[in-house]
Amino acid sequence: MPANGLLFDDLPRRSAPGAHLLDGFALPVAAGLLQAVQAVTAAAPFRHLITPGGRRMSVAMTNCGRLGWVSDRRGYRYDPIDPESGRPWPEMPALFGDLADRAATAAGFPGFRPDACLINLYTPGARLGMHQDRDEGDLTQPIVSVSLGLPAVFQFGGPSRRDPVTNIDLVHGDVVVWGGAWRLAHHGVKELRDGSHPATGQRRINITFRCAGGGR
Repeated sequence: MPANGLLFDDLPRRSAPGAHLLDGFALPVAAGLLQAVQAVTAAAPFRHLITPGGRRMSVAMTNCGRLGWVSDRRGYRYDPIDPESGRPWPEMPALFGDLADRAATAAGFPGFRPDACLINLYTPGARLGMHQDRDEGDLTQPIVSVSLGLPAVFQFGGPSRRDPVTNIDLVHGDVVVWGGAWRLAHHGVKELRDGSHPATGQRRINITFRCAGGGR
């Protein structure tokens, strides 16, 4: 286990460790991250996507980087073009890439170079159902997820929907990294409780980094 990482001790053991909570890892750069989020959303505003089944997602989102994750009646996919503007997604801020690389390295995944960054906006009542991140082109690379603002309960299961689910309290500055044997673990976020945070007000910002292109 890396010195800067905390293995999820209460998760059942599988073939290899690979799920880590880095307590407060992003705190030193949290203010800069939020400023960068403002710059990204000025060019590509938050929006509520529609699932292939026609449901409006309660979590608003946007993207930056070479590829952006989108959802509509045609399905889930990564696309280099923002469908709302018809332009490429904003460039990923250097601070984002640096943090993602350092967090992945601390969790035992050196050399992480994400090409996609999803920025999710939660307001009280928003939630994210249990799902797998499997639209990416390179499943050998980890997921790096940064929490800013209001606290949330992160739900982390396993590759099967029948696997036990662990509830993990996340606060401002926490980073979660999962990969390896845990890369296709089901995960979600419980309904966000009402509250206010000095940095974000009545909001939670989640910044998630992926390798989506598979080298293309």
